[in-house]
Parts: sequence; C-alpha cells; structure tokens
Amino acid sequence: MKHSRGFLAMAAATAAVVALTACSTGGSSATGQGAGEGPVPEPTAPVTITFASWVGEIPEMKGLIQKFESEHPNIKIQAQNVPAEEANEKLTAQVAGGNPPDVAYIDASTVAAFASRKALVNLDNYIRRSDVVKADAYVPAFKTFTTFEKSMYGLPFDGESTALYYRTDMFAAAGLSKPPTTWEEYEAAAKALTNPAKRTYGHAMFTGSPEAAYYWYPWLWQAGGKVLSDDGKEVLFNSAEAKRAAEFYVKLAQYAPKDYLNSNSYDGRQAFANGQVGMYVAGSWFAGTLTDEFPAINGKWATAPLPEGSAGCGTTIAGDALVIFSQSKNSDAAWKFVEFLSKPDNVAQWTYKSKDGTLLPPINSLLDSPDLVSTKPILKGFAEAMKCGVSNVIVHPDWPKIEEGLNEQLAKAIYGEQTAAEALDNAASEAEKILR
Repeated sequence: MKHSRGFLAMAAATAAVVALTACSTGGSSATGQGAGEGPVPEPTAPVTITFASWVGEIPEMKGLIQKFESEHPNIKIQAQNVPAEEANEKLTAQVAGGNPPDVAYIDASTVAAFASRKALVNLDNYIRRSDVVKADAYVPAFKTFTTFEKSMYGLPFDGESTALYYRTDMFAAAGLSKPPTTWEEYEAAAKALTNPAKRTYGHAMFTGSPEAAYYWYPWLWQAGGKVLSDDGKEVLFNSAEAKRAAEFYVKLAQYAPKDYLNSNSYDGRQAFANGQVGMYVAGSWFAGTLTDEFPAINGKWATAPLPEGSAGCGTTIAGDALVIFSQSKNSDAAWKFVEFLSKPDNVAQWTYKSKDGTLLPPINSLLDSPDLVSTKPILKGFAEAMKCGVSNVIVHPDWPKIEEGLNEQLAKAIYGEQTAAEALDNAASEAEKILR
C-alpha cells in the first residue's frame, strides 16, 4: 500500500481554505453530538454509514471495514470513493449542498479549515467517553493539525515527516562517509557532489507553487523562525532568523540542476533516481515510490533526519485524519467506526504493517515501538523526525494568497533575480497589506 502524497499534500490546505471561505455550511459545530456518559452504545436498528475517501479500494481498508462490520452487525459501511486531488472540492460542494458523508478520510491539514466553517463534529465529548481514543496519545504536531479553537475535530490516522534521502553510491564516490547533520555539513556535501561537467548535483530544488515555500519551512524552523505570530496578525517570516534561513536555502540553488527547478517534487524524483542529484528532501512516501518505480537503485540510497540548525531540529509533516461531518444524522454510529479505525492495532496495520506501506502512525506508543523499525527499517529516520515536526497550517482566509506571494518571491531569489532578504521583505510587505 502506497500513498504518494508529495505535491497533493502541500496544496490541500490551500484548496480547502479557499473553497470553504467561499461557502457557509449553515450548520453548527455540533458540540452536543456525543453527549452522554460511558462508551457510545451500539445502534439498536440497522444503520448505514457513508465513508468518503480515496483509499476505499485498498485491500487493507477493505479488510478493516469487513472486520468492523463483523464486530458491529447493525452498522453497514458504504464506501464513497473519490480521487485524492478532487476530495476537498467534492466535500466542500457536499457540505454546501447539505449532503456530506457521515465520515471522511481527509488530508489532516484541511481539518481546521472545515471545522472553522462548522462543517465537522467537535469530537471532545466522544473522546472523553472513549476507552480507546486518548487525546494525549497523539504526536503533538499531528494533534495540532486536527485541533481548532482548542477542540479536536478529527483523529490523526496516518502521517509522514520530511527527511533526507541520499545516494550512498554518489556519497562514496565523492568521499563522503555519512549524511550531513548540520547546515555546514549539508552545504559541504552538496558542493562535493556537484560537478556540472558530469551533470551531477548535490541537491534538488523546486520553485513551483507551493514548493519553494514548503521546502524552505524546515530551515526556517531550524533557525528559530516562525511564519506568523500565534494570533495570525503579525508577519514574522522576514525576521532576522527567517532571513538567515532563506539566505542559506537560496544559496543551495547553485548545487541544484536547473532542469528541474520548474518541476514539482514528484516529477523531480527522476533526478534522484537517475543519479543526477545526490540529496533529495521529501516525505516517507518517496521511499515507497523509489522501491516500486526504481528497483534498479535499491541498495544505492538511504535516509536520514534533516540536519539541525541553531535552534535544533525541525521538519514539515503531512498526514491524514478521520472526521465526522456535523450534518450526519448517525454521528454515534459514525463515531463507532472512527473509534474502531483508531485502535492502535488498526492504525499499525494501516501504516507501517501494511504491504509496501511507508506511512507512519501518529500515535506516540506506536512511533516509539521497536516493532516499527524492525518491521520497516527504512522508516527509522522518519520516525525520529516526527518528533521534530511542525505544522505549517495557517487557518486564515487570506493565508493562501500570502503563501502564494511568499512562494513567488522565494522563486525569484532562487533564480537570482533578487536576494533572499529582498524576497522575504517583498513578500512580507504584500502580506501586511493583505492582513490589514
């Protein structure tokens, strides 16, 4: 089972905020749903729950649904399959039309946007009553994804962190014995791997929206910078720390093949596979893609956490979550399904224990379990990086426009049209006008 998130994961939150800003659900956040004491009871009559996702045909999900139905004979799950790239648009239309599914598997970065439009059930009451789901069991950054105004509106179900892939054969040829652990080591490795005459380079970069900004964020956090203030009213991405991160990030462009600057990271996988770049920053989805699409280089690449900056480690994360829509007439039965899927054994089966799966469980006990690394050794670095994950989701109706400006300005700097500091100042100037 593979979930090649990549570019789709980055764009999902932007699409959801834009779409949901334009519509109103007319519903409520359904804080009363789930009211009561003790475990939610089984329905006394047959109930059908609609479940929207792009994973309904995957054998592991089919197996989980069959297991649930056998354990809960009065609840039938009706799968509604929709392509991942169309999911947010379709769900938004369904919410506006008053006919959303009961349950959905969605990109976790869109939960807060849906919750802010009162489209989802506030799960706090259900979690309080559950013997299975515990809010403090989740990795903090993934819990942040599903939290809005201090309440949980989704349950993290799978996740990934961004880490470093490196070609061990190219490292050996360049005299490099280990992956870099600091910014200085990273640049030194990129320089050693770069030989334009042989068309080999140290590092891959992309300027397409939203990737110039997305792949800058880890360096920003490692330098101690932030995007906006906690209240979302002040632009912070042109601070001294941010400029230091941007200057380092933009400088790496000299070690990147220009052929791929206009590509997105998924298309750019070819550069790593064919030995044109020695280092590639991506999520754990890429491990599955390499194994499946490029078996000829098996044994010639490895992974490691991203290098640390002056403020320590920091990386972007992505994941998926389970939500219940507030217009559901069967929220108790829907919760039974969501609660079942969220059992640690089922989360493990869905993520690292699935065949060829390279997603990680967003539950602390599973992430720390020796079973994870022994089952999928390639995930070790990603599991370590999950603890350093930072959510880049900004729930603000104007954030997509601000981030687009940031992406455009950083792209200009990568192409050498302005300095990194100028890029951040120009983007911040426009952002401040938008926020005012």
